[in-house]
Amino acid sequence: MNPRIPRRRSLLLSAAAAGAVIAASVAVVGTAEAASTLGASAAQSGRYFGAAIAAGRLGDSTYTRILTTEFNSVTAENEMKWDATEPQQGRFTYTNGDRILNQGLSNGAKVRGHALLWHAQQPGWAQSLSGTALRNAAINHVTQVATHYRGKIYAWDVVNEAFADGGSGARRDSNLQRTGNDWIEAAFRAARAADPAAKLCYNDYNTDGINAKSTGIYNMVRDFKSRGVPIDCVGFQSHLGTGIDSTYQANLKRFADLGVDVQITELDIEQGGNQANIYGTVTRACLAVSRCTGITVWGIRDTDSWRTGANPLLFDGSGNKKAAYTSVLNALNAGGTTPPVTTPPVTTPPVTPPTTSSPPPAGSGCAATVSLNTWNGGYVASVRVTAGSAAINGWTVRVALPSGGAVTGAWSATNTGTTGTVAFRSVDYNRQVPAGGSTEFGFQGTGAGPAAALVCTAG
Repeated sequence: MNPRIPRRRSLLLSAAAAGAVIAASVAVVGTAEAASTLGASAAQSGRYFGAAIAAGRLGDSTYTRILTTEFNSVTAENEMKWDATEPQQGRFTYTNGDRILNQGLSNGAKVRGHALLWHAQQPGWAQSLSGTALRNAAINHVTQVATHYRGKIYAWDVVNEAFADGGSGARRDSNLQRTGNDWIEAAFRAARAADPAAKLCYNDYNTDGINAKSTGIYNMVRDFKSRGVPIDCVGFQSHLGTGIDSTYQANLKRFADLGVDVQITELDIEQGGNQANIYGTVTRACLAVSRCTGITVWGIRDTDSWRTGANPLLFDGSGNKKAAYTSVLNALNAGGTTPPVTTPPVTTPPVTPPTTSSPPPAGSGCAATVSLNTWNGGYVASVRVTAGSAAINGWTVRVALPSGGAVTGAWSATNTGTTGTVAFRSVDYNRQVPAGGSTEFGFQGTGAGPAAALVCTAG
């Protein structure tokens, strides 16, 4: 969700009574004494209760008091998105994203990364790209950002909102989709290679029940799981109106039954006579599904919400707790199923030792080394190009691929050919390398990856 770019959403309204409790058979976790904050009460059943936060509001004492007292997870509203982290191609900035990260870690909270790839909030330079150039740039973005935050992010929304609304259950038409239907798979594989410890999630809205859109996503997740594509969780945004779909809990459970965690990622509910009841119903639905690992509300106070006038959050503009807050706290303290202890499956072995080209000749030339993260049938290669004792202005690295292997994408370089011996050439922003300095590019491919030494040529 993007509070800076208002977007019309078809908020789900249900014929079911908003106060109806979704049926559940729950193994209750008893508590000797009810916890008094959202995060602490969620933690009793092994879950988190988090909030999306903005770096620009961290100087607000009321905002930060509620944040640090109530929540044991944080999500960056905008600060980790593509336009914020890579405003110019190949030039990354993490200042505000790091503020969110450090705020969460200093409070002992989990940090959710949001979002690596999305059709909206792309920087202008990415909007102007298409085809192979965009695919390469997108995979490079995933790799670089996930690598920067490696080991510090609990879960990444790797891809956000890639399915269309309506009754088709199809992918959304976007510049990313037009790079090829495998772009989501490529993004998840690159994210796993960059940060093997983070849980990798797909995130979307208007999926708050069993409908055509959620079924389209369900089919994608089922396919990914059957083929070993690394996906660990699915996020359900849950921007709700004055009702809730009667199949809300059943929808969470059918995804969990595929072997992925489910998370409620952007919860906010229009204020009205049913707001408190619906908040309680959503919370109980999560507690009833053992693999529902946490809930995130999209903002802290009503005045912080992107839904101006809907007053959809748990605290009013002055920071006072609303009836919805009490409903959630009571539901959390009532207990629920305990999530299983899971870690992302190991789909890549340890990084292989680099295969190195011959040292560059004195005075000029370059050398290239490659490190591989592999899985059954594919790999991501990270290549470091190092200049000799003189600066270079442009470079070419030739990579011999084993028979049957092919390059499926590259970033921070352009490639000639996809099979046999493939030549990777520098792009504008990394062609100049000072004496003794280095730059990097990467590529993804099928097969076992290069086994022979790489050949680097300067100029």
